[in-house]
Amino acid sequence: MAKRAIFEDVSTAKAETPAAPVRAERQPWRRGISVWLWILAALVAIMVLVGGATRLTDSGLSITEWAPVMGAVPPTSALEWEAAFEAYKTTTEFQTQNSWMTLEDFKPIYWWEWGHRQLGRAIGVVWFTGFVIFLAARKIPRGWTGRLFLVGALGGLQGAIGWWMVASGLTGRVDVAPYRLASHLGIAFLILGLLVWFALRVRLDEVSGLQARRRRETALMPWTAFLIVLVFVQVLSGALVAGLDSGQAYTGWPLMNGAILPPESFDLQPLWMNAFENPALAQFNHRILAYVIVLLVPIFVWRAARSGIVSVRKRANALLAVTLVQLTLGIVTVLTAAPLWIALVHQATALALFWVLIRARFEVAYPAEQKISA
Repeated sequence: MAKRAIFEDVSTAKAETPAAPVRAERQPWRRGISVWLWILAALVAIMVLVGGATRLTDSGLSITEWAPVMGAVPPTSALEWEAAFEAYKTTTEFQTQNSWMTLEDFKPIYWWEWGHRQLGRAIGVVWFTGFVIFLAARKIPRGWTGRLFLVGALGGLQGAIGWWMVASGLTGRVDVAPYRLASHLGIAFLILGLLVWFALRVRLDEVSGLQARRRRETALMPWTAFLIVLVFVQVLSGALVAGLDSGQAYTGWPLMNGAILPPESFDLQPLWMNAFENPALAQFNHRILAYVIVLLVPIFVWRAARSGIVSVRKRANALLAVTLVQLTLGIVTVLTAAPLWIALVHQATALALFWVLIRARFEVAYPAEQKISA
């Protein structure tokens, strides 16, 4: 190595050209994977709303078989429609409360359920196509293959849980089991949460992710985790309310038929069954959880206000705004006995609240770099 003078003018030395970081090559593919995940998240959100409409229109039991492939083709002839209708006539729901139906009355509820299942198939196709393309091109970032496969595996599990739910209502009861409905909706929200998180996280390469972690608001992490769990449990609670038609049974606020806790809330035996099958206790639990969330979110916002990161404060404020809107919609839904369109808006806002909460946690965990302007 040649000796250099102590006072050598370094400006004359030839600067070495830094090698292009390896991550730059995969960055466009990361963006592509993120877009694909956002598309899946949007489809899942639509799926949840269509599923809600299917439940609220009592359409879920109109298709009495699980045919993941052949079921994609709806009845195309009069004979096929008659066969589908005859199959529905064997259900307890038809025999108990819908025996007045004609074939023309049956068709609308069939189309709701068929559309719901068809959308599930479309989501599966979108996931499979994207996964195969990125995998074949070897553009999935290191450590991400298992995560992306998990999304598809949960989607397959969701289809099986959907049939498990429908099967519970075909004989012996006039509707699906509420706890199975809650399981079905819970898996949907779990998939949605993972898709939103992955869509945000995959855009950060190894270096960017490490740098963002160094800016992490550690004190706020437990708050976001706890709120996510609470909102998720509240979603399950809402599914029980919907499954038991509790929103139409108790239409007063702030009291429930003149009481804070209706006296019939523990009438069922064994006692634990009331949490899943008693409309009074289901709606009471749903209300109490809502109040707890509404009390905790402002505390989180107050703590987030101390953050020096502007994006964290903005996400916290957005969470508070959506929470208050959802509380208002919940009260309106109760007072109006849960008509279809208001109930669907309430459900859509629940999706928005969950998305905003996941986004707030991501901002706390991986804060965006702040640029200081003059």
